[in-house]
Amino acid sequence: MAHLKRLMASKHFAIERKTKKYTVAPSPGPHSKDECVPLQIVLRDIIGVASTGSEVKKILNEGSIIIDGKIVKDPKFPLGMMDVLEIPKTKDVYRVIPNEGKLILTKIDESHAKFKLCKLTNKTTIKGGKFQLNMHDGRNIIMSESDAKKYSVGDTIKISLPEQKITGHFALKAGNLGMIETGKYAGTVGKVKDIILVKGRENNKAVLDVNGSDVRTIKDYIFIIGENTPEIVLGKK
Repeated sequence: MAHLKRLMASKHFAIERKTKKYTVAPSPGPHSKDECVPLQIVLRDIIGVASTGSEVKKILNEGSIIIDGKIVKDPKFPLGMMDVLEIPKTKDVYRVIPNEGKLILTKIDESHAKFKLCKLTNKTTIKGGKFQLNMHDGRNIIMSESDAKKYSVGDTIKISLPEQKITGHFALKAGNLGMIETGKYAGTVGKVKDIILVKGRENNKAVLDVNGSDVRTIKDYIFIIGENTPEIVLGKK
């Protein structure tokens, strides 16, 4: 198993940094190494369903862990933003969200395990005049050009798990609820107040109304989570 120096590990890893030299490194996958937590660390150090790496392997080999509706057996699998983790034997279900700058696992009920929010990061044209919607978690959805026109980069698409059928759409626009997904304000939720398009090389900005106060961030850091109310269970502050 590939290893990573603990001092170099992502801030999202819930591990002690100086007691040992190495920790498990995440596999290449749907989330970047800096914005994920390896499944082994989640099961052993965060949820606590296992005490050792060997126990984690045993649980995974039994097919006891489901992520986004599919059984996962790789202890290095990278869990990231909005992933849904189920443990059928205990009936525990969790969603990964940012909170106070780090990724956390928030308990949800079984009905919430049936869907996932995906941020549209890119749209590409493919053969046959079809369009491919590329999501933040690496998944792709193919549709006709007329259907693809409904969606813009930065929007959020609600999909069913594991069928991956689109069941909702929330645009990145003023009035909708946004969550800051990275940076020092990660996990902050508020109404999108304004989208500021900036000329030149500087990033476009967004302003959130958070309990009556303005919070400014980079537009690309906003993850829309609903209209008047959040579609997901939020973490504790």
